[in-house]
Amino acid sequence: MKKFTLLLALIFTTISFAQTITSKQEDANVAQYALLTKVNEYYPDITLNKTITNFYADGKIIDSQQQFDLKESKFSSYKLGIEPDNKKLLFEYISPETGKVYGDVTIFNGNALRTTFSEKTNEIEVSLNGKAVYLKKL
Repeated sequence: MKKFTLLLALIFTTISFAQTITSKQEDANVAQYALLTKVNEYYPDITLNKTITNFYADGKIIDSQQQFDLKESKFSSYKLGIEPDNKKLLFEYISPETGKVYGDVTIFNGNALRTTFSEKTNEIEVSLNGKAVYLKKL
């Protein structure tokens, strides 16, 4: 009887914590587009695109990503993600000339702080408002 009760408790606990995650392709909301615009102002290699795929759990955005048609571009892969607080953008792109480049741009006190990792050149770069403030070759 104890095992049966424990099993039922485990099943109901698991069910009650299950979330339904849905995705919806839509126009970026005002805060998302403001972030994209601010980032693109200082870092034009981060593409400005109004369409975004938002992922929802319990009616709240938990993740946002942009997808791009790469047929006519130099990129073999190009991904952008926006964190739910709309203060941080994650990026990753791959091209023959740059190799794999990835990092993030965070808006802090109105400034755009970017951290970039380049696998081809083996470099880490930190930039503030479009200007490099730190570069380290590993």
